[in-house]
Amino acid sequence: MTTNLQSIKPDRPNIITTKVDGISFYRKMDTESVVRQMIAGKSVIVEEYYSNGLQVLAELKKNLSEKYKDKSFQGQRAYRTAFREASHRLFIKVIDNKLAVKKAPDIGWLKLLYPEVSEFYITYPEVQGLNSSWQWHEKGLEIKTLNLSIHPYYGTYFPTRFDHLKLFDKWLKKYDGPKDNAIDIGVGSGILTYQLIQNGFENIYATDTNKNAIIGVYQESRKLDFQKKITLNHCDLFGDFDRKVDVIVFNPPWLLAKHNLEEGIDKAMYYEEDLFARFFEEAKKYLKEDGKLVLIFSNLAQEVDNQSTHPIIEELQKNNRFRKDLHLRREVRASSRRTQRTDSRETEKVELWVLAHKNVKS
Repeated sequence: MTTNLQSIKPDRPNIITTKVDGISFYRKMDTESVVRQMIAGKSVIVEEYYSNGLQVLAELKKNLSEKYKDKSFQGQRAYRTAFREASHRLFIKVIDNKLAVKKAPDIGWLKLLYPEVSEFYITYPEVQGLNSSWQWHEKGLEIKTLNLSIHPYYGTYFPTRFDHLKLFDKWLKKYDGPKDNAIDIGVGSGILTYQLIQNGFENIYATDTNKNAIIGVYQESRKLDFQKKITLNHCDLFGDFDRKVDVIVFNPPWLLAKHNLEEGIDKAMYYEEDLFARFFEEAKKYLKEDGKLVLIFSNLAQEVDNQSTHPIIEELQKNNRFRKDLHLRREVRASSRRTQRTDSRETEKVELWVLAHKNVKS
């Protein structure tokens, strides 16, 4: 089902196995003073209760909100950068896969991701991420277009809005071409691959640069009994694939990166400047003469920055590789009620583009 899966080790948050030199924070301490020191570069260790960390982060948000008052997309990005830098100086201790404070959540990832380490420190925001991820993994995320729930693996992007999946489902149900082979670039939590299988596709070659995505889809597909139809590869774009296919599916990041990307979810949300040029060049080689190239995208970048270009439109205008067969748009509805993700994207629309080789008749 996959290439040398046993050699793939999951990406996990960095830990410190030596003692952290910092301020031990207890509930009755002066939180404002501690936060000022944390912003200035001092490490802080959460002691006593898990909620003490929440108290520190709340004060940190208050402090930085007074400094970063610009509510634009760019202004809030600067705020988030400052918050991330300071908040990652807040640590909590783990002993035998448990947080060493009272009233702490039980996070299964601590045992699964760090089986060989009995005692270490980890940043509080990383613990929050692990905790949230574990809750989603345990409870599952209902995907109505699949009529089933998935259980996202740690560090793998999963949707909290489903309008783009509905667009893809709409197209799949009308697609009447060959269904022998398809490629899913950037498989993520596997949803598009599962949609392809449920709509009759026989063999899916799925890739991702995120090791955790490959591990997660491997585990999930076995539970769903889809493993015989999926070949997984941890690679960039098409990797070493060696044949042409009927359909290529790509749900790329929707925002151009203006920062150095980190592995994992960061690369699922932001794309580097050369991504689309490389993708279209390779897709031309792997798509059958009568094949379809399906891209799921959004106008989000243009909504937050009117100087931003649309990479799919740019490809169609500037190059002689593909033509547009279909372009569907759909308004974006509110996020899943169970997620903490919030934003003000009232005018965003998700898009489904179907392209074909330019010089081949339909």
